[in-house]
Formats: sequence, C-alpha cells, structure tokens
Amino acid sequence: MTAALDLDHLRGWIGRSEAASDVVTAQLVRGLRATLFMDPGTPQRGDLAPLTVHWCLAQPVAPMAALGPDGHPARGGFLPPVPLPRRMWAGGQLQFHDRLRVGDEVTRTSTITDVTLKSGSTGPLCFVTVEHVTATARGVAIRERQDIVYREAATPSSAAPPAPPASAAPGQHRRTHFADPVLLFRYSALTFNGHRIHYDRDYVTEVEGYPGLVFHGPLQAALLIEFAATLHRDTGPKTFDYRGVSPLFDGAEFSLNANETPAGLAVWTANAAGVPTMKATAAW
Repeated sequence: MTAALDLDHLRGWIGRSEAASDVVTAQLVRGLRATLFMDPGTPQRGDLAPLTVHWCLAQPVAPMAALGPDGHPARGGFLPPVPLPRRMWAGGQLQFHDRLRVGDEVTRTSTITDVTLKSGSTGPLCFVTVEHVTATARGVAIRERQDIVYREAATPSSAAPPAPPASAAPGQHRRTHFADPVLLFRYSALTFNGHRIHYDRDYVTEVEGYPGLVFHGPLQAALLIEFAATLHRDTGPKTFDYRGVSPLFDGAEFSLNANETPAGLAVWTANAAGVPTMKATAAW
C-alpha cells in the first residue's frame, strides 16, 4: 500500500536547487543524431548539436544499491520523496537563447518550483515542477520547465490505461517511423535512464500493467522539435511547449505531424491508429 501523501511536507522541497556540469562530446552528438533518425555525420568541435542534447548531459548517477524497483534512483535527495511509485515525464516548455555545440562545457542549474496534488481517474496524481537553466561560457543557452507526474501503482482496475482520445486527421506535414525496442534502448542509454518501463517487457507488463514498452516522453519531444526545425529552414524554434496526452508503445509505426499556424507550428506524435500521444507548439 502506498504511504500517506503529506503535501505540506513535500512542498518543503520547493526552492531546493542543485547544479551539474558536463561536456558536449562529438560521440554523444553522433549517437543522438543517429537515434533521432538524423545523419550522424562526423561532428567537429563547434558544430551544432541536436536541439535537445542537454537532456543527455549531467544526468544523475546512482549506485546500483541506491536504485528503486522501477530502475529510477530511490525517492528523496533533490526531488521530493513522493510516495507514489509510478513516475513519468508529463511535459514542459523549452526557451532557446543559444544553441549548444560540440565542445561546449555546460552547467545545468535545477530548482524545484512547485509541488501540487490532483485527483485522476486512477487515484491521486502528484505533480513536481522543476526549472532548469542550461548555460555555457557564452551565457544562458536554454531555460526549461519540466513537469513530472507521480501516480499510484497499477491495480487490476487501473492496470489498463484509460480510453485514449479519438484519432486525429494527419498533419499537413507528416513523417513516419517504427517504434522498436532498440530505439527505446538507445535513447535510455544516451540519457542514462534506468527506468524499466522503457526496456524491461516483463516489468512493464506484469508490474506496471502497460501493454508494451513505453516510448519516452522526451524522445517524442526531441523528434518533434527536430521535425519542426526541418520545416522551418532547419532553424530551431525559440520556444517549444509540449505535453503528453496518451501513452505510446513499441511494436508499431508512429507518426510525426505538423500543421502551420499563425504563431508557428502545431506538432504532435500519433500512434498507428492516428491517436495523438504528445502535442506541442513551436514558435520562432
């Protein structure tokens, strides 16, 4: 049984901050390009990195003994110890001030800005908001808001995900790929993400109750933002807002879609049935 959720206690983490540093290497850029269906090329010092390379940098490293049963570091530390076992990246916003390049020494400063509790169809949902500032010697490169959601463990009544939203018409611009376990594993490796829902089929189906391996939210966002950039003369947007709306699983084709709007582009991923799984807006 999940421990009682003391919101006042968890909100005591608001204002906590930490910093971590890393270097954008040519090998990292090459691997991320390949995973995002881009030409890996032979990156040289000073070359532009993919827009979301910062999600691969300075990731927390915990000893094996300090991992929880889901493969994440055990609760506590920088993030509040939310006593709900299922944790996922729900969405966020990116503001780009400068592009990261091969060879950049990068520092990310992270601050917890909010902890809220809501009621969902399967029980309580706890949302933790983290703001990140990624900087290089040139100054601030990216300002980011990250929304993390914690949920109850799966039960016989909640194991199956809720009915997905209706399918949507294909976008004015559309590209398709196949969601296979190798793609998910490669992205987990690039981001040092041990969350078992992305690579351990027995765990994700038998313990968390999903029908297949779960496609990473940030991988969907990374694919969408690069797709948007290719539709805008290979120029990355200044702002990118995104949110997950339905789980995406491995074993089938998925699509990247885009419609032009007065403000820029509305982009989304969709599963093989055309059901949107992540929605985003890109503005220049």
